[in-house]
Amino acid sequence: MDASSRFQKGFDGPLRIEDYGLIGDCTTAALIGRNGSIDWLCWPRFDSAACFAALLGNRTHGRWSIAPSDPSYKTSRSYRGDTMILETILTVRNGSFAVIDFMPMNQSASSIIRIVEGRSGHSRVRMELTFRFDYGSAVPWVSQLPDKGGIVAIAGPNLVALRTPVNLKGEDLSTTADFTISSGDRIPFVLTYSPSHRPPPAAMDADLAFNETEVFWQKWSARCTYYGHRREAVMRSLLTLKALTFVETGGIVAAPTTSLPEQVGASRNWDYRYCWVRDATLSLIALMGAGYYEEAVAWRHWFQRAVAGSPHDFQIMYGLSGERRLNEWEVAWLPGYRGSSPVRVGNAASDQLQLDVWGEIADALHVARKSGLAPFVAGRSLQSVALDHLERIWKEPDDGIWEVRGGRRHFTHSKVMAWVAFDRGIKDAEKYGYEAPIDRWRAIRDEIHRTVCARGYNTGRRTFTQSFDNYELDASLLLMPAVGFLPINDPRVARTVAAIERELVSDGLVLRYRTENGVDGLPAGEGAFLACSFWLADVYQMQGRIAKANALLDRLLALRNDLGLFSEEYDTRAGLQVGNFPQAFSHLAMVRTALSLHRDEPLRNAFERDRV
Repeated sequence: MDASSRFQKGFDGPLRIEDYGLIGDCTTAALIGRNGSIDWLCWPRFDSAACFAALLGNRTHGRWSIAPSDPSYKTSRSYRGDTMILETILTVRNGSFAVIDFMPMNQSASSIIRIVEGRSGHSRVRMELTFRFDYGSAVPWVSQLPDKGGIVAIAGPNLVALRTPVNLKGEDLSTTADFTISSGDRIPFVLTYSPSHRPPPAAMDADLAFNETEVFWQKWSARCTYYGHRREAVMRSLLTLKALTFVETGGIVAAPTTSLPEQVGASRNWDYRYCWVRDATLSLIALMGAGYYEEAVAWRHWFQRAVAGSPHDFQIMYGLSGERRLNEWEVAWLPGYRGSSPVRVGNAASDQLQLDVWGEIADALHVARKSGLAPFVAGRSLQSVALDHLERIWKEPDDGIWEVRGGRRHFTHSKVMAWVAFDRGIKDAEKYGYEAPIDRWRAIRDEIHRTVCARGYNTGRRTFTQSFDNYELDASLLLMPAVGFLPINDPRVARTVAAIERELVSDGLVLRYRTENGVDGLPAGEGAFLACSFWLADVYQMQGRIAKANALLDRLLALRNDLGLFSEEYDTRAGLQVGNFPQAFSHLAMVRTALSLHRDEPLRNAFERDRV
């Protein structure tokens, strides 16, 4: 569907993933379809149970729709400048109106405000609000607010109040309203969350909140230091990343959704509402590269608090506040996005052994030091105990960067990142003069390097491989020159890149690996993982193939939806976005690639030099 898509009244299932837009207040976020329906919202945090879960089922699982009463209408939408305020224009035969959606910032309670604004003529409008707490399972008790200004819905610990001047009525376990909007009219709907043991939240001035929210985002966007020709795309990605940041701790969630499938109708469905350590270095480089040092510091602080403690307890992901127990369970009553089951809450990968996380920790500390961020007092001791632990375990097989569930292997990328951990430890000790067993670390680093070059390299096919003594390729091998394991002009790297181009590129996009090889223990089939294609563009730049790097970046930018948002993957055969949405890792990778091409050097290099 294009920007003037036509909708038919009565459609009950979720839209295409790219047909959704995002609003947020840095505590949680909502997905709004181009048809005016909010189909996903977790309250009060990103990782809370959803109260609108139609995205993973249908309207009976909770949604909030504002749309024309006319059975057929056209729609277009856009963000209001460099903000997270979404405007959807709905056009019928006799008129048109806009639904202006946003979440006010820095409030004591989280709210969604929807302002219905008449643009032309007269339009009949239908509002349908279906609350279903606890992922669509709990029907609340709904009553009128004491001041008669709306309704309050309560179920267990949750309370939501809706205030609006239009008349509301109960209908089939939902709250509805039918009204006419004329040119120039503005009708507000203010939905606010509160714990159920507290009184309903006070009324809010919707127009004042709109002005304050617009100013907040305009001021935030104005801090961006990038003004290249791809600024619109970079700015939208940065705004998305900011919206996915949990303001209380600085953690950035991988996505605000769970269980959007990597292949529609299949079972590769995971909960991404958590913070991955793997994103740490990429987040720091992308945010600092665009001038957002405050956000980089906040993320660095989250990262350091989360990993603090015994190295035996380190995880590859944590909760928004550093929570460690992310137990995975299946939501049996939700059918999943267009039948893609199971729906999962929690993520069992948090208990996996992934050796690359040690390299990410060391690299993030290294980049933070080189970039001039305020020092982390416990950083040296953390790095030392981490390397002591890694010295004992680096020879073990692990679950790898892709968090496979098909059994542990000696993944080449994992060993490369173990090398990175010792390499960055050595460099930091030498640079900053703190006491460390540098000779021992150097010997281990060199042993890892020899082992990878011997067992992670297949002499028959003359490329590096996904795992030791194996034949398969993996897109993570593209990161070897980026992290400094081998120079970009090493012939082994060149042949590996060429093999990935031949064997893992589908319709111009890079697959993580061939899922039919069974390495992940799941049924074969998924889309192209978008971050991997950005990695290939980065490699092209390092190889001096600038035209190919720019062409690939432009190809990737063309896959964004009409609002500039990326999901995790792209299904080239169906021409659809798939996976959790919007995906922070995709947006982070895009920002780094775009800024690198603008600077005419890999962005990482700027932070490998001392800041002046």
